[in-house]
Amino acid sequence: MANTYHQIYLQTVFAVKYRNAMLSKTWRSQVFGVIGNLINEANCKTIIVNGVENHVHCFLGLRPVVSVSELMKTVKAKSSKYINDHNLTPERFEWQDGYGVFSYHRSQMDIIYKYIQNQEEHHRKQTFRDEYIGLLKEFKVEYNEQYIFTELV
Repeated sequence: MANTYHQIYLQTVFAVKYRNAMLSKTWRSQVFGVIGNLINEANCKTIIVNGVENHVHCFLGLRPVVSVSELMKTVKAKSSKYINDHNLTPERFEWQDGYGVFSYHRSQMDIIYKYIQNQEEHHRKQTFRDEYIGLLKEFKVEYNEQYIFTELV
């Protein structure tokens, strides 16, 4: 729409179901590329997609006409289909239900980009669970710990 101006930067975080270490280093960047393309195809702008064996961070510019929930639904569904269609995992691949989404000011872009870029190094010192809960606390997001992650029973 003419005369509509926006600047919406988001970080989304989502995990492999049960936080299993299924994103192999040998093909992980390929899947991150697919996720980035899916974000771009939704008329948003991928800034960086990265993660480790059990979760993914996406930093993106969101268009105001795009629903975050619809974007994440599409990204997760189509990327898991890609992983399964290409037999990248020995068993059926699924993402954990839900995701985290956090907003940032333009002045924070470089910091967030580097943070996401250095996920492997970061996770030598901190678990994904601690990282995720830390983000929720930092952004003062109310949460119930029993519903944060689906546990393997």
